[in-house]
This record gives sequence, structure tokens and C-alpha cells, in this order.
Amino acid sequence: GLDEKLVLRSDGTSVYMTQDMGTAQLKHNDFHIDKSIYVVGNEQDYHFKVLFTILKKLGKDGADGLLHLSYGMVDLPSGKMKSREGTVVDADDLMEEMEQTAKEQTEAMGKVDGFGEAEKLHLYHTIGMGALKYFLLKVDPKKRLLFDPNESVDFQGHTGPFIQYTHARIRSVLSRAGVADISRAREYIVLAAEERDLIVSLTQFPEIIQLAAEGYSPAVVANYVYELAKIYNKFYHEKSILQAEDEAAKQFRLLLSEASGKVINKAMGLLGIEVPERM
Repeated sequence: GLDEKLVLRSDGTSVYMTQDMGTAQLKHNDFHIDKSIYVVGNEQDYHFKVLFTILKKLGKDGADGLLHLSYGMVDLPSGKMKSREGTVVDADDLMEEMEQTAKEQTEAMGKVDGFGEAEKLHLYHTIGMGALKYFLLKVDPKKRLLFDPNESVDFQGHTGPFIQYTHARIRSVLSRAGVADISRAREYIVLAAEERDLIVSLTQFPEIIQLAAEGYSPAVVANYVYELAKIYNKFYHEKSILQAEDEAAKQFRLLLSEASGKVINKAMGLLGIEVPERM
């Protein structure tokens, strides 16, 4: 039920298909895997459809556990990144550009006042890599996307730096307050809408991880942690924490902030993104 596909040249030399058949066999022999996920662009959808069909027809062990995790192409304002056509973008150059962009925007906003030189460099790297990774991961893997370096470092948008800044804000509040008193927090009875919304969002985290795993989609985690950061910021602006109406409310909000910071840290960690303690 498929179209034609070359498996071996007439002179006996191999093509990609030949090599992928052999690699699939080697992977099963060496690792006895239950599932093998090929993370390759959607331009190769047909290639993997044929590969998996051939392996099943040959009765190869492990053929039923093969999955092509197809992803959309990434475009830059200058055009598509494609190695075979010579329009490849060097990853080191892109990362260097991201760090420079992070440096310019961070300094323009005055967010590194009082930082040492080494601390600044680490922060620029953390923000730049966070912006790059988050921008790529927030989109469903199957969708094509246009990567804009400047947009990705926006501290107010749907970006990694916005989430990183939210984590730094939480850490700042906690460092000023010291250790929260759980016993006093239990005295706080009447929850505000902003507090309820934040608690509901935090309780969804395990389910979000499960959904992301089942769908092979980091975007599920990426979009969840962005929404969590937005909800926390609304809570932060609407409800005083350190100057709360009473001690019970203060301690409860500190614990709520601490829990939010932990989930943001874990969620971003799942995406391979570091969150700074201050920025």
C-alpha cells in the first residue's frame, strides 16, 4: 500500500534505508529495547513509514515498538535551516547570538545592577539558553515555527525569560522573609480567588507530566509552566505577601510562593532550562 522506495542500489552499495534497517537491528540486539523513538523532521515521514513496514514484514523483533516522533521545521527570519541545501545555521553561532541578545535586553532593563562580572555572564547564558529552548519547546512538535531571537527574550511575553524572572521574584520574596512557619499558615482559613487559582494550578502538575509523556510533547509542560507563572504574578500583584493583613496570611502566602517556585523549577528542569535565583 506504499509507493516506491529504494532499499539498496543495484551495485550493492547502501542508502539511508539500508543503514536504518541495519541500525534498527543493532539497537535491538545491543539494548533489547521495548520502544525506539526516532526524533526526525517531518520531511522524512514517508521514509520512516516504509522503514517500519519493511521491518514488520521481515518479522524483526522490536518492529512493533518503533515510533517516528515527527517534528515541524524551524525557520529563521533569514530562511529555513536545512543542512543539505547549505543553509545550515551553526548552533554555536545561534547560542552566541542568544546570549548577546539576553545581555542587551537585561542591561537595558537594569536587571544586573549589583552583579559581579562572572555572575552577569552566567545570567546571560542562563537567559539566552532558556529563551532559545523555551521558544522551540512551547510549540507542538508537529508544527512548523519561525524562531525570532528578539521575541524569545521578551521579559513580558510568552517566553522562557518571563518564567525565569517569575522564579527569581519568588526567590527574592522568600529570601527577604526567611523560613515560613507552617503551623501559623494552617490558621489561614478563607482563601482569596487568586490563592485558589494558584493552588488548583499547582495540583495539576503531575497530570501535566503524564499528558506530556503520553503525547511525547514537551509543549504541554512548557505551556503549563507559563500559565502557572502568569497565575503567580497575578497573585503577587493582587495580594500582599510580606505585608499581609495578619501573620497567618503571610505564612500561608510564603508557603504558597515556595510551592510555586518549586514547581516552576521542576517544570523548567524537565525542559532542560535553568532558572536563576535572582535577576
